[in-house]
Amino acid sequence: MATHIELGPVVHFRLAVRDPEASATWWTENFDLVERRRVPDRILIGNDSISIGLTLGEPGPAVLGHMAFLVSDRATLESALETLKANGVDVEDPGDEIGPVAPGSQSLGLWFHDLDGYRWELFLPAP
Repeated sequence: MATHIELGPVVHFRLAVRDPEASATWWTENFDLVERRRVPDRILIGNDSISIGLTLGEPGPAVLGHMAFLVSDRATLESALETLKANGVDVEDPGDEIGPVAPGSQSLGLWFHDLDGYRWELFLPAP
């Protein structure tokens, strides 16, 4: 009988970016992330929840689709929107940025793009 492997939270992932230094700066200026390690052609940034490896290479935003980060409440989404806009981040749906994650869904999302065109989401699940 086959068994299933239990998956835990995501620990880290790696992205190809044009300029690891610029990407690390972008992430640490906009989010609660710090630089953890640096080796030639790669910078690891993170916090207690996640680590992101930024590796020199050709970005592939179409391959990732998007990744969502959980937020705790609507006020956090609204504060994040203000911060992203103030920092000139490419936020989707100008004028209607925070909205349902799918038609008819009560869960809310806020989508934005990083320097290399990867699509990210801040996700608030329905109560």
